[in-house]
Amino acid sequence: MARANPNDLLAFLAVARDRSFTRAAARLGVTPSALSHTVRGLEERLGVRLLNRTTRSVTTTEAGERLLQRLGPRFDEIDAELAALGELRDKPAGNIRITTDPHAMETVLWPKLRKLLVQYPDINVELVSDYGLKDIAAEGYDAGVRLGELVAKDMVTVPISPEMRLVVVASPSYFAGRSVPQAPQELSGHRCINFRQPTSGGLYAWEFEKDGRELRVRVDGQLVFSSNPMMLQAALDGFGLAYLFEDEVRPHLQAGRLIQVLSDWSPPFPGYHLYYPSRRQHTPAFAVLVDALRYRPGGSLLSASGP
Repeated sequence: MARANPNDLLAFLAVARDRSFTRAAARLGVTPSALSHTVRGLEERLGVRLLNRTTRSVTTTEAGERLLQRLGPRFDEIDAELAALGELRDKPAGNIRITTDPHAMETVLWPKLRKLLVQYPDINVELVSDYGLKDIAAEGYDAGVRLGELVAKDMVTVPISPEMRLVVVASPSYFAGRSVPQAPQELSGHRCINFRQPTSGGLYAWEFEKDGRELRVRVDGQLVFSSNPMMLQAALDGFGLAYLFEDEVRPHLQAGRLIQVLSDWSPPFPGYHLYYPSRRQHTPAFAVLVDALRYRPGGSLLSASGP
């Protein structure tokens, strides 16, 4: 037996429930004759009469009543599910999973998310902290947050922080009896605190620029970390020069606990960006989150993470 067309079944259900071709046709937006033709075609394909027709009434046959009782609730369930999907489309709700690095989570994401989540209690957010770069599509993330220069070119990107600067700092105790470097090349004569890059596994080469001249300097010292907070603490404890984000060290510079050097070699660069794979249709929850995180110049200045 050929599979019945769902539209034909819906036409039958409308007539069987209304007990009238005229009323059912008006509700479906078709003519009574077209509706009658559709139901008759269904009956012919099924090989059984579904409706008894007279000039005054329409009633279901035994087969028609059975079909009405069995299919009617199922189509009602389908309609209810489709309506629920429509509510999900229109209402910001659901789960969003984001990979980010620790400093972005603390300084950019959380200050904005804590306000958003109060306003939209049906949005659930998972933040996974990791310095390494992730294949967000392959690993089940909805989006990622990294410095703009680290994001792949095929990603959709949204700036969520202002431009950033890396600065070279050390404690006053470290400089006691030592000269202050005037150029990046002089770092070779100093103890420096290295950063191990989680993606490549190599040591980060300190990057400088001045008057269009770019330099990459590989430094040496007693310590290597893969964590910005530990690099900062080691610098505060006098173990050498560290290359850290300006916002991380600003309170210590202002309090005199750290001294900045080579400031004219530290130009700004793109800050944090939210990125995701494509411009396909996203949920209202994701759209709300993107809008809440988007950096707007003139707003509060938030900042970025480690090299």
